[in-house]
Amino acid sequence: MANRSRVTIREVAERVGVHPSTVSRVLNPATRGRITPEIAEKVTKAANDLGYTPNQAARGLRTNRTRTIGVLIPDITNPLFPPIIRGIEDALGESGYTAIIGNTDNLAVRETEAVSTMRARQIDGLVLATARRDDPLVSQCVADGLPLVLVNRTADADGVSSIVNDDALGIALAVSHLKDLGHTKIAHIAGPLELSTGEARQRSFLEALQKEGLSPADCPVAETNAFSEDEGLRTAAELFAEGLSFTAIVAANDLIALGAYEAIADIGLRCPEDISVTGFNDMPFVDRLSPPLTTIRIPHYELGREAARRLVELIETPDSSARATTLRPELIVRGSTASPDR
Repeated sequence: MANRSRVTIREVAERVGVHPSTVSRVLNPATRGRITPEIAEKVTKAANDLGYTPNQAARGLRTNRTRTIGVLIPDITNPLFPPIIRGIEDALGESGYTAIIGNTDNLAVRETEAVSTMRARQIDGLVLATARRDDPLVSQCVADGLPLVLVNRTADADGVSSIVNDDALGIALAVSHLKDLGHTKIAHIAGPLELSTGEARQRSFLEALQKEGLSPADCPVAETNAFSEDEGLRTAAELFAEGLSFTAIVAANDLIALGAYEAIADIGLRCPEDISVTGFNDMPFVDRLSPPLTTIRIPHYELGREAARRLVELIETPDSSARATTLRPELIVRGSTASPDR
């Protein structure tokens, strides 16, 4: 027996006794709120009873949109990113969009290839968690008029929306916490300076030292090549090998802090008895480390939600202006910090 042809919006409209445009508005999450709840309920029930499914290809031809968003992540294995992705997907779903996720392993060539593939699939916009401060990919998207939002990153290019946490406040909270415990010799293991988060957190560390009246000469700074546990281990080990005297480490993120834990143990010291450590991000499970990590909690899920909402706004209201949004972090004190004379 031949398959029944696809149910149309017009058939749904005839079942309810409304105009097809009303059905279209109800079935589009972005416009459903314009229709009364009673009518929306009748349309939804009729669509379900008839087995209506939207023809996305036809919709794309009519609107010149695919309702598909590209999302580029630097390292999908980093526990920071799954909650951000969840926030992006939840917010996109509320507006009738879906996401294509790309992982780049922090490689510029993979970023370029991934965006090229996504654009070939006619994405309506792009969320980038991979952007570098001087990023030709960002500049190209802006020049091409592709709606773009950066999440957990900023770039030097003009006209780009971003959703980030307040790095300066987060680092200031960590330094102030250590100062209150009695630490005056605090090292900072920075992230890569070509990334906005690395540069901002290092700059904020130096500003926090000045605010707290601490001497930069007593507070060494070392830069990693990546926000990774291996780089945290390497860089912390180099600080110890140089014979520098410090009693605490402010790590630029939680993975770097994990590497610092290992470097401390490798030279026979203990955390926090000998060296206190703070992280940044409050990744899942850092409360289960030994010792549990004192860190700066950022609103991962909300970063993703806000990025998706902003991108949908840019897509559906093309004359919207780019703007930066900063979300507030908080200090979470656990067992990895203590008084230096403990």
